[in-house]
Amino acid sequence: MASGSLFPCLAVLFCVMSVLALFSDGQLDYSYYERASLSLHRIVHWNVWEALRCNSIIAASLIRLHFHDCFVNGCDGSTYYFKGEKNVAPNHNSFRGYETIDIIKAHIERDCPSTVSCVDILTLAAREVVVMAGEPFWLVLLGHRGGLSANSGKPDPKLDSSMLLNLQCTCLDTDESNTMLTPLDVQSVTRFDNACYRNLMNNSGLLESDQALMSNSQTVDMVKSYSLYPHLFYKDFAASIVELENVGVLTGRTGQIREVCGSLSNRMFLSSMFSLSVKQSLATVLASVYMF
Repeated sequence: MASGSLFPCLAVLFCVMSVLALFSDGQLDYSYYERASLSLHRIVHWNVWEALRCNSIIAASLIRLHFHDCFVNGCDGSTYYFKGEKNVAPNHNSFRGYETIDIIKAHIERDCPSTVSCVDILTLAAREVVVMAGEPFWLVLLGHRGGLSANSGKPDPKLDSSMLLNLQCTCLDTDESNTMLTPLDVQSVTRFDNACYRNLMNNSGLLESDQALMSNSQTVDMVKSYSLYPHLFYKDFAASIVELENVGVLTGRTGQIREVCGSLSNRMFLSSMFSLSVKQSLATVLASVYMF
């Protein structure tokens, strides 16, 4: 073998061996990908920064995408699976930010294929946009794997009348209005803060489900506290996101690492290795590398 082709082969070998070690653990870990020698955090950080520089609303888009991915069946990447939640009617023209995740995924796949899950990329990206938009930072547990499937009104009567009139003028009953965007929080469109709770106190919550928090005795005190004490909201937000990211987790041999976030992986090479011993796995990897 020519020496010029040796280094790419060794790089692939190292990545595949790292993947085998990663999958054998089956646990979430803050330093899950360190053995793969990936600059994962740096890649995510700079690609998110570039996306925000070009389009400031991508911050809200990625946070929302991450929340909906984790809220239904846990963080499993179902919100960007083409045949699942991504294209169902309620989410069409609603979920955004896929392009940013796809760019990061393609970058990582070039360096170390079939190693980092789309779920972990979105989890890190959501943390990064919150930090870049103002607040707060939290440590992210990594090692999620993607799932194999996905789940496929009238104005709020309490909505402030002047706000309702403005929305009716902005979102006309036409086909074009299906693609029109309007901020949920007009006070601080590009900044992560507690303004949404101040809006609820003024009956200016755009979503009926949000404004309903003021009608429930168990939540109204929380709304008042968050509207008055922003750092309390930041602290509880970070803690809640961490808890949400640990719901219904797929790790180790469950789920899969998709090569393309919108499609289930067709590559069975790595999954077939799980039935082999460590010695057999290493021999198979070496043989495949030198056949490139």
